[in-house]
This record gives sequence, structure tokens and C-alpha cells, in this order.
Amino acid sequence: MRRWNGWGDENNHFPLREAGLGYIRGLIGEGRLLQDATLPAVLASVPPSRLPDHPLVSKDPEKRVRHARGQSLPDWYAMRSGQFGHFPDGVAEPTDSEQVGTLLTWAQANGVQVIPYGGGTSVAGHITPPACAQPILTISMGRMDKLISLDETSQIARFGAGTPGPELERQLAERGYVLGHFPQSFELSTVGGWVASRSSGQQSIRYGRIEQLFAGGRIETLKGTLIIPTIPASSAGPDLREIFMGTEGRMGIITEVDVRVQRLPEHESFHVAFAPSWDAAMGIVREVVQAKVPVSMLRLSNPEETRTHLLLGADAWQASLLNRYAALRGCPDGKCMITFGTTGSQRQARFVLGEVKRFVRHGRGFYGGTFMGKKWEHSRFRSPYLRHGFWEHGYSVDTLETSVNWSQVTQGMQRIESVIREHAGDGEKAHVFSHLSHMYTQGSSIYTTYFFRNSDNYDTTLQRWQNMKRAASTAITELGGTISHQHGVGRDHAPWLHVEKGPLGMAAIGQVIRYFDEAQVLNQGCLGDFHG
Repeated sequence: MRRWNGWGDENNHFPLREAGLGYIRGLIGEGRLLQDATLPAVLASVPPSRLPDHPLVSKDPEKRVRHARGQSLPDWYAMRSGQFGHFPDGVAEPTDSEQVGTLLTWAQANGVQVIPYGGGTSVAGHITPPACAQPILTISMGRMDKLISLDETSQIARFGAGTPGPELERQLAERGYVLGHFPQSFELSTVGGWVASRSSGQQSIRYGRIEQLFAGGRIETLKGTLIIPTIPASSAGPDLREIFMGTEGRMGIITEVDVRVQRLPEHESFHVAFAPSWDAAMGIVREVVQAKVPVSMLRLSNPEETRTHLLLGADAWQASLLNRYAALRGCPDGKCMITFGTTGSQRQARFVLGEVKRFVRHGRGFYGGTFMGKKWEHSRFRSPYLRHGFWEHGYSVDTLETSVNWSQVTQGMQRIESVIREHAGDGEKAHVFSHLSHMYTQGSSIYTTYFFRNSDNYDTTLQRWQNMKRAASTAITELGGTISHQHGVGRDHAPWLHVEKGPLGMAAIGQVIRYFDEAQVLNQGCLGDFHG
């Protein structure tokens, strides 16, 4: 069963390696354990529902608890402390588009606020009920999880919007196809959520971000049903797909999603190389991307992430052996790990591997084989469980991300890491590292992870996180980066969106939202306040 107060299935446990835990402890100190609330205690705190009765709406307290929070660190603290603040007044689980439309009409008629819910994986406050005088209904799309149709000639598949990643790929694989969208939240996140938040997958270089994969679909709005046809390309005015992607439920609820799929590849493997320094590694990956070498994924870990991941992901003797070998090859401490994928036909894979090796040699690095690549592949969706392991030892773990042009990557990464360390608070230290995981000819994403030990109570721990998050978000916008490359805006990132969009852009977004939702029924607060 899925955890009510954390990530994933409660039967999944991935114990920390002692070397990795010891390394973090040595850097930032002994962790501090905070007491976890129990489910019965939380259930006892759920207030009576304010909703009128409806046959599709459940007011069950446990269902309301399980749909009350996402996976941001503030959500984690709320779930672990039991101090949720607010709960949805009811949860609906429609089975088709017509039921979604019926629920929206009912909500508008009864003054009910609506929060769309996909896989519950938001790390930006998309699904957290705000303080609200009106009752709140969460519409969970989890029962709309089937492959509806597959046009094998055009390679277009239609899915219910609530289909989670593993189930989507399983249903496609049975027919010999793959979508190839693999965000870190793949285990739980849904195809509708990917579109609503403009998601990006780990192998986006080969398969594309969701905007390249999203071909069309069906959206239930308060104005009626909108069908976006699956046309290969069009110059007939603005693209309605682009208008609805990233709107986070503010203009309607996506119920059916048409996606562009491909035949399953003949070959896929993941490899690792090492470069002697950050600058050398940056040169290698930038040249690979700008030369359009068709790798399926490319990730560059900075020196601290390389060091930490070797300790967290490999046995101590394996990490020691690799470090000694790297030193012999001219990559001592300070080396950077480059992980890349080769996907396609056997011939394509051989060509890509040869090309990457050539760039690595030119950058004074060395090819490290598939051993660490296989480890990455094996654990590629386990990172969200890392928070559980460290929490049990008294530490908090969080991430944030942006994207900038190549000329700003190094400066941006260093600035983000620096302000997080500077704002750890109370004389505490934060362990911070970054990687580049989505690369383009123009620039790259920057994905930063930070560890800090808990304070002696939840309120102080949350305040310290808020200080680090606020400082990093401000630094990102001052650098000209996006406030979100792949996690969406939600309520948590909304205060910084205006810097990227500008006053005219925000006004235009607000006008479109108000057209589709004059009464502001849908997901208030996400993307910002668009009243008036």
C-alpha cells in the first residue's frame, strides 16, 4: 500500500550505506530525530466535511488525509508532524470525462473550490489545500488509467489522464511501443500531471520533453469540453496544446491525453565516463550536445555530487577501487562523473558510444564502462526514497532546479549552492551538490540537492528550509534562470513567476485563466493570484 506520510509503497525500503551516512554525518553533524505522528492521531484531527452530498464524492477521513498533501518538503513536515493545517472536504474519483465535467458543473453551482489530483507527486504545492472559506473538493484522476486507443500507423496513443508512468509503459510495451517519458517521479506521477506541469523525463534528449510528446487530448473546463486534435504540425494560429500545457489545472482538467509513441528500441545501455575537473567536464557535455550526438540521456555530476554518489551508491571497496583507478587515469579528487545512455539499433548505439568516447578523450577524461551506468539504471527511480532513509537518522533532504544558458551554468550553479549554505541558519551547515541532467544546444538545467540536519522542532526546521528555499529562488531569478525547469510552479514558486513572465505576460495569463474560470473555482493560488 502507498504510504500516507511519505513517498511510494510502504513495503519499499532502501537502507543507506554506512559509508554514505557517515560521510554526511561528518560534514554537517549528528542528525536530530523528530517525532512522527500516527495515522489514527491525524484522522482524529480531520474536521467534518463542509460539502453537500454528491454520489461521486467521498467524505471519508482517511481518503481526505491521503489526498491532502504532495511531496514538497513542507508537505513532508506536515505529514510527519501531523500538523496538516487544511484538508480537502471530499475526494471524487471519476472514471470518465463525463463524470469530471459533471463534478465541475456541480462545484461551480455550489461554490466549491476544486483541486485536480494526479499522482500526488507535486513538489511545488500544487495539491495542498489552502485556507479557504469555501469547501474544497479534490478530484483524483487515478481511476482513469487505461490505454484507450493506439494508432500504430500514426504512432499516437490515447490514455486516461490518471495513468501512472509504469502502467503507461507496461500497456505500451505489450503492443511493442514506448513513450520514453521518465521523470524521477515516474513510479507515481501521471501522464495528465506531466502535461499540466510541463514535465521533463530523464531521457528527454532522445524522446523529448512532454511538449514534444503531447499530441492533443480532451480537457473538461467550466465553459465545456475542449478537444485538441492530433495534427502533426500547424501554422493555423496559436497552438492550443501550448496554451494548456503548464496551466496546472487553472483552466480545466485534462482527462484524456494523446501522446506520440515509438517502437521499443533494439538496444539500450547506460555508461559512465570521468573528467578531471568541472570545466573539462562542462566542455565535454556541451560539445556532445551541440554536435547533436544522439545520446538518449546525458548527466554531469559536479565534484561533490560525484563524491557523494559514489559513497551512497557503491560499496566502500568499489568506490575506493574506482577512485584509485581514476587517479591513475589523471582524474584525482575533484573529478566529475558523466552518465550517458545509448538507445536505438545496435548500429546506432555503437556509433553514439564511439562519438562520446572521442569527446571524452579530447577533454582529457576516460571512459569508465557500464558498471556505474547499470547502477544508475537500477536506482534511477529510487532517489525519492532517499528522503526516508535520511529522515530516520535525523536529516532533511530537498532539491530544486532551474535552467540557464551555457554561459551562465557554472556561475548559476555556484551561486545557488552558496546561498543555500549561507542560509542554513542557527550556525548549521548544509551539504549541497548539483548536476546537469537536461541539456540543450542553448543551455542546461541545474538540479541541486541539499542535506541539513533537523532542528529540535518542526517549526524551526521548516523556517530554516524556507530561508534556504527563498534565497535560492531569488538567486535563480536574479541570474535570469527559470523558477522551474521541470517541477512546475504550483503555490510554492508562484511568488517568483512574474520575474520570468513580466507584467504584460502575467496579465495575459490571467486573462486566459479568467476566461475559462471566471469564478476562480480551479486550483486557486497555483501560478499566482489572478483575481480582478
